Amino acid sequence: MQIPSKIIDISMTLDNETVSDPDMMRPEIEYFTGADNAEMMCTFFPGLAPDDLPDGEAWSWERLNLVTHNGTHLDAPYHFHSKDKDGGDMLTIDQVPLDWCFRPGVKLDFRGLEDGHVVSAAEVEAELARIGHDLQPLDIVLVNTRASECYGTDAYLTAGCGMGREATLYLTERGVRVTGIDAWGWDAPFTHTAKRYQESKDASIIWEGHYSGIEVPYCHLEKLQHLEKLPGDGFFVACFPCKIKGASAGWTRAVAMFA
Repeated sequence: MQIPSKIIDISMTLDNETVSDPDMMRPEIEYFTGADNAEMMCTFFPGLAPDDLPDGEAWSWERLNLVTHNGTHLDAPYHFHSKDKDGGDMLTIDQVPLDWCFRPGVKLDFRGLEDGHVVSAAEVEAELARIGHDLQPLDIVLVNTRASECYGTDAYLTAGCGMGREATLYLTERGVRVTGIDAWGWDAPFTHTAKRYQESKDASIIWEGHYSGIEVPYCHLEKLQHLEKLPGDGFFVACFPCKIKGASAGWTRAVAMFA
């Protein structure tokens, strides 16, 4: 087996400072240094004092208060709805087949589309033609928007285009089971969709890319980074999620690998 010659990290760093979620979902990380934990270590070894430890330091560790959708993560079909169109239970993240999560990658470059634009099936087809890629079942399709350019600012939550129902079904009906995007969500940012909804009162436009998963269950990665470094195809994506029982998503260290 050939070891990849190049790996590009396409995952987001979890921290307390960077704006990558609404306030109600922001991660909270509490850091405990080796010095902080010296007394704790000594409780395991009666007679041991902190001064007996190298530089008075024990183990360091961190306590995290997270939702499963903080940072780069893989959404399970269960996140979109509890049942599929036939009434079957949707897969939770611990049930997602791992062979979906290590496959050839494809990148669609939609950075030129305006914020809030809803990508159509025709636009997906045109971009695949531009890069000369013949879509295959289980390809992992990544969508590059302009959102990642705004990472760390309030604009991140409102920037970039989104994938509509017909664009998503174009992929999933051809056997794609994992997709990904560098924006906060797979759909167009809520601020833009909310304006369209106020004008039309058409509820079908809300979360339409996600809800298409009721018809054809699939997973998608959100909050990817560095997609601008990737070519249109010719690489593999590895995106194995944390195994959380019954959960709607799992944190993921997604990487792109080249032979």
